Amino acid sequence: MVDNKKDKSLSILLGAAFLMATSAIGPGFLTQTATFTSDLGATFGFVILVSVIMSLIAQLNVWRIIGVSGMRGQDIANNVLPGLGHFVAFLVALGGLAFNIGNIGGAALGINVIFGLDTKIAAGICGIIAIGIFLSKEAGKAMDTLTKVLGGAMIILVGYVAFSTSPPVGEAISKTFVPDQIPIFAIVTLLGGTVGGYITFSGGHRLLDAGISGEDRLKEIDRSALTGMGIATLMRVLLFIAVLGVVSKGLQLDPANPPASAFQLAAGNIGYKFFGIVLWAAGISSIIGAAYTSVSFLTSFSPIVKDNQNKWIIGFIAISTIIFITIGRPVKLLILAGSLNGLILPLTLGTVLLASGNKKVVGEYKHPKWLLILGIIVVAASLFLGVRSLSGLKNLFA
Repeated sequence: MVDNKKDKSLSILLGAAFLMATSAIGPGFLTQTATFTSDLGATFGFVILVSVIMSLIAQLNVWRIIGVSGMRGQDIANNVLPGLGHFVAFLVALGGLAFNIGNIGGAALGINVIFGLDTKIAAGICGIIAIGIFLSKEAGKAMDTLTKVLGGAMIILVGYVAFSTSPPVGEAISKTFVPDQIPIFAIVTLLGGTVGGYITFSGGHRLLDAGISGEDRLKEIDRSALTGMGIATLMRVLLFIAVLGVVSKGLQLDPANPPASAFQLAAGNIGYKFFGIVLWAAGISSIIGAAYTSVSFLTSFSPIVKDNQNKWIIGFIAISTIIFITIGRPVKLLILAGSLNGLILPLTLGTVLLASGNKKVVGEYKHPKWLLILGIIVVAASLFLGVRSLSGLKNLFA
């Protein structure tokens, strides 16, 4: 029995890590990486390095406080300042909706790449598939299993393409530490796409739902957070190397679908079909993560939401699908969503840091000072970079 409990606990911890990682590794992740690698070349390695360091600090702070307190993000915020949790929940749910519209679009583009199906019809199919997960009585277990399988498949396929492009690895390493420029908009977009908005809370909320919380579980919680960031970072680096191998040869990406053209140029029609599978997997897993976490922010405000969480998640997915079908523009939506989530990060992380010293939230727990100080630096830096990046947002839809 003990072994079964350990196995179940390990499975949940790994599931939470993959939920966080696959929430980050969405269509926006793929589109942002391909677009910025095309624009910045090897210097994009520096953007990845900065965003990964900041993301890791944010994740460890947030997961620890959620785990120790046993509270969801919005409840933590309400304990810091009454009413703040409602505001944070609104922002996170709104950002999650923006991201999910892009996720639906990305998954639809994946089906379009594989089968040539119209993206609006494909979007409807993807919405139905995602809704099917939450019609299951074992939705949590199904979600954990699916994110693990899809996450592993994406890493294998992107890894194959990365090694087939013969990328300039030496230049990539050099520019990662000595960049040609400091691309602020790219850093904020990547930061938002990795830990912005709902993504920061996805794994932590999943652990709470599975009953994993308390100061005595901190080592497991830390390990789960680090695993999630490791998976997301590995995928980002492999994709960066794959696209860099293409653009370093002077080849131009198609602006209508940058990552798809990169895979096609790298490995021909097989690479193109591989990308379709990766994009679909990224889209479906991110639809699930965005819907689950966004609705989890609303459960504290009404028993109707808490008692019917899966139904609300299904409604969230349905609304996202309908909006995409009527609006479209997936590539710009995916980049926009990452940028908006980057702007939300200073508020959500700042709130968690304030809560780390609040006994109503954490009791007698002593949050590590080094983690607090690094968290404050990330809040200040992300706020500064976020404000500076607003011009980039305006230019995106100019």
